[in-house]
Amino acid sequence: MTEFNKLQPFSLTKTEKADFLTRELLSLTEKHTLSCKEYAKMLNVLGFNSREISHYSEIPFLPVSLFKDMELKSIADSDVYKIMTSSGTTGQAVSKIYLNRETAAMQQKILVKIVSEFTGAARMPMLIIDSPSVIKDRAMFSARGAGILGFSIFGTDKAYALDDDMRLNLNVVKAFLEKHAGKKILLFGFTFMVWLHFYKELVNCAEKLDLSTGVLIHGGGWKKLTDEAVQKKEFNKKLHDVCGIQSVHDYYGMVEQTGSIYMECQKGHLHTSIFSDVITRRFEDFSICNFGEKGIIQVLSVLPASYPGHSLLTEDEGIVLGEDNCPCGRPGKYFEVFGRLKNAEIRGCSDAYADKFRN
Repeated sequence: MTEFNKLQPFSLTKTEKADFLTRELLSLTEKHTLSCKEYAKMLNVLGFNSREISHYSEIPFLPVSLFKDMELKSIADSDVYKIMTSSGTTGQAVSKIYLNRETAAMQQKILVKIVSEFTGAARMPMLIIDSPSVIKDRAMFSARGAGILGFSIFGTDKAYALDDDMRLNLNVVKAFLEKHAGKKILLFGFTFMVWLHFYKELVNCAEKLDLSTGVLIHGGGWKKLTDEAVQKKEFNKKLHDVCGIQSVHDYYGMVEQTGSIYMECQKGHLHTSIFSDVITRRFEDFSICNFGEKGIIQVLSVLPASYPGHSLLTEDEGIVLGEDNCPCGRPGKYFEVFGRLKNAEIRGCSDAYADKFRN
């Protein structure tokens, strides 16, 4: 695997990044074609020819849902170090992502490099807005467990804000804050859980906690909060009002491309690093949308070396807002995610994609 950890996340020009992604993603495509027979069959049906590819946007994408239905891996069973699973409600199928040690290590290294661009390199005392029971089987991680363990690399002296019944453990939180008074503190949790089990409980507390030195990183989607009519600005403001926290960063990511995280800058925009890219595609024919045009989000990453997850069509819709001109000063594309497509739209997109295999 290329030593990506020697590169800085926002270090390439637009042309350099396009050349880099095209080279690395084509290399992964060829690797997975040789090592994953299911992937090879799909590309064969599509008539894929790597010699005809001039830009990474032309590399075929897989619907992300395939990882719920198929066992897709490019490594031997004996080389499987870790199996990552997506979050899902009871009875739902979950994605299974197979990692060898090298891929898992590189994903964590790149995660550290990207997040450090927004939080700084120093490790901080860490308050996890979750229950310790979420970390169970080290061989098979859920998306929640994987997120916690992945971000734990940024933390020291970690404490869990919730007990095993998902109730706010106020005594633990107060003791943690007293111990680290005046220090910069890292808080991490999934968006809806931060709102439901942390913010709402703090509102009901008789005393106000001081988290003014805190940096909150949260992710996992806004669907449930949208159902409660909670928008991003309101989320940030209400957290500030109840505990004084000022630095809040949303992120976009998925277990199918762990490590290739898209962090929110201080201007409220999600950013691609040099290790990944986002393309939005039109619903009717999967052609590439213009900037500012809503479409289905495709994600690309140079990190999935043990499974063919380097080019995926998600079930989310969003807009690419621009490239190289975000007011925060970071180069690369920046974008907004609106949430999951409706079930009917997901089925329609899947059917349209499946037609490619039937023709």
